[in-house]
Amino acid sequence: MRHTISVLVENQFGVLARIAGLFSGRGFNIESLTVAETMDSKVSRLTLVTRGDDQVLDQITQQLNKLINVIRVTDFNKATHVERELALIKVRADRDNRGEVSKIIEIFRGRIIDVSPESFLIEVTGTKDKIGALLELLKPLGIQEIARTGTVAMHRGMQLLTTARDEKEKVA
Repeated sequence: MRHTISVLVENQFGVLARIAGLFSGRGFNIESLTVAETMDSKVSRLTLVTRGDDQVLDQITQQLNKLINVIRVTDFNKATHVERELALIKVRADRDNRGEVSKIIEIFRGRIIDVSPESFLIEVTGTKDKIGALLELLKPLGIQEIARTGTVAMHRGMQLLTTARDEKEKVA
């Protein structure tokens, strides 16, 4: 089963290596990984996608929670949430196929962010499936290069992924 997990961590040297080591030590592949600072520069949010059965992922979640520098772990499979990726795609777009490429991009609500005589650079956001479908349509037209972010995720509604420090401030 596919799991999207977010981990709030202290922004310290070596935290990512320890988390990756925990996964590799258990024989799990990380399919997607994104890391960035939160609004608090001392805290980063790491979002990863992996596959495994619920029991093993529960064990990994417990072990992540035991790691020093880990503040909070959330497996989004247990909550309603939104997931998105960003992709930059360079596709051949000459005189003969520019119209077709433009229509496909429009259907997927993408944006052309750079134009050259022979190519378009496209920006698109969406689910992994949406980006995959766009790539399948563009492939016969000549994809030249792809750069994709990993998955990012957030709870729907008012549920937040907060730090213990945030919780204390709300009570005060």
